[in-house]
Amino acid sequence: MACMKLGSKTDAFQRKGQAWFCTTGLPSDIVVEVGEMTFHLHKFPLLSRSGVMEKRIAEASEGEDGCVIELTDIPGGAKTFELVAKFCYGVKLELTAANVVYLRCAAEHLDMTEEYGEGNLISQTEFFLNQVVLRNWKDSLKALETCDDVLPYAEELKITKRCIDSLAVKACTDPNLFGWPVMEHVGPLQSPGGSILWNGISTGARPKHSSSDWWYEDASTLSLPLYKRLISAMETQGVEQEIVAGSLSYYAKKFLPGLNRRHTFSESSNHLASVGLGSSVSEEDQKLLLEEIDNLLLMQKGLVPTKFLFGLLKTALILRASPSCISNLEKRIGMQLDQATLEDLLMPNFSYSMETLYNVDCIQRILEHFLAMDQGTGGESPCSIDDEQLMGSPSLTPITMVAKLIDGYLAEVAPDVNLKLPKFQTLAASVPEYARPLDDGLYRAIDIYLKSHPWLGESDREQLCRLMDCQKLSLEACTHAAQNERLPLRIIVQVLFFEQLQLRTSIAGCFLVSENLDGGSRQLRSGTVGPNEGGWATAVRENQVLKVGMDSMRVRVSELEKECSNMRQEIEKLGRSKGSNTWGNVSKKFGFKLKSQMCSAQEGSVSNQNKINCKAIKDDDKAKDKYQKHKKNLPIDE
Repeated sequence: MACMKLGSKTDAFQRKGQAWFCTTGLPSDIVVEVGEMTFHLHKFPLLSRSGVMEKRIAEASEGEDGCVIELTDIPGGAKTFELVAKFCYGVKLELTAANVVYLRCAAEHLDMTEEYGEGNLISQTEFFLNQVVLRNWKDSLKALETCDDVLPYAEELKITKRCIDSLAVKACTDPNLFGWPVMEHVGPLQSPGGSILWNGISTGARPKHSSSDWWYEDASTLSLPLYKRLISAMETQGVEQEIVAGSLSYYAKKFLPGLNRRHTFSESSNHLASVGLGSSVSEEDQKLLLEEIDNLLLMQKGLVPTKFLFGLLKTALILRASPSCISNLEKRIGMQLDQATLEDLLMPNFSYSMETLYNVDCIQRILEHFLAMDQGTGGESPCSIDDEQLMGSPSLTPITMVAKLIDGYLAEVAPDVNLKLPKFQTLAASVPEYARPLDDGLYRAIDIYLKSHPWLGESDREQLCRLMDCQKLSLEACTHAAQNERLPLRIIVQVLFFEQLQLRTSIAGCFLVSENLDGGSRQLRSGTVGPNEGGWATAVRENQVLKVGMDSMRVRVSELEKECSNMRQEIEKLGRSKGSNTWGNVSKKFGFKLKSQMCSAQEGSVSNQNKINCKAIKDDDKAKDKYQKHKKNLPIDE
């Protein structure tokens, strides 16, 4: 740290307890009281340097109690007046960045101008400030920190503003150009290998390279009011917003508990007190800091990491920050929700009601902000997503990434028994249908919810399952859903139907590829068709046939359920009468075997398109033929 020495005499001051004495051989003729400290001095050195002391000495000499002067409001207190008194006696005085602000303010307060002696304290401290302190980053920062103790005087003399402007200019300048502060411990010479040389000998150390965040730690030592002013000055000087946002993030992580797990609460509290956020750190102090950070951050996407914003939001909810602060943080997260992770979204519910384990309402609002921004910026619409994206293209758009994220979040919160069905449905339905290339993630979340809420009625289960599109389930998901006893029967039938449709489409595609390989550009067997009617017209006819087949399958399943129930009752009666071997005897007697039902859809004329040839089920009026009927039509695993 730079310093300058004033005066040439040796130090003739001695301290005894709470009193200072000047050992010049002459008895003191004036007593100056500064706080609890008493200075026994001489009149002439003081009045010859200070206009205020000249006036106060003249007033005190007229009294009967001797010359006693009280200085209760001198900037810097007794420690600063000690240096001032030594300067008046001509004792060597070392000016540093740590004391120059106190001395400059005290000199102004005591009217120590050139009128009372050439090279007086005002001119000396002013010269040191301008020519030494303000030209160096570290000294400017240290001087600015001391302004907190004498802020009214420093503001009046514009010392605070000069220090802030000096720091702001240096922050937007490459420090390597001037050797501060990152090169202050590095010599100018380097070896051919790049290491630092000392007296021609390689030290093995490498020179430090500056980055845009080199000043973050230094700026974080300032109190919140001074830090705010420094950030504003930097923005005026043209410092990039990304760099300013990084400093705000560093400052918040350093002093807000929870944002940086490396700091304990007590450490953060002590540090908050040291930078002027209050002698005793309370929740109100922390809330004030958080709200100020929110005000200083621009509403711009990508300035700070999404994880940091979620940390601020969690802290704001704990501290019960203002609604506007919480809303701003939710909007910031919504702007870059596609950059979040599932861990970020799992925010505990800090409300007193503890309705749910996780704060689902907050995620709902964040998602709404994202969707509003996505639509406002011309995000993907159903018409702009091509077939490749619907089939799961690796290049996911932000909306598809968010859809996948929300599906994962739904699966995590689904086991919560306190999560009501409407809240789960609202969040799941908020994601547009076109945003999900596949509904496998949504199906998984629904299945977990059904498993954790077994008391749901049939209508509620069907309403929940309508959230997913069975046509957008993969073959693996279809296989799982077809065997899922928690799903309503109607949904299982739809899954089976679309699974069959996928298999049929896949087989048809294989045949089409084979024909193209064999026949080149040969036309399809159906004859010559136009480009707009070949595939589409055929698909319409096939869908009509499959729809009829699906309706027939539903009726058949209903009939089989009734027959199976009747059969089970008959078997139970036989079991009660014949013992444990009844089922084996019945199975041998009636010869139950696995049968597969074959249905074929025939295409032809319009009158024949809606007919499906299925194997007829023959009825018999006699009771003895009842089980033979099941033998032919009921599929039972061996």
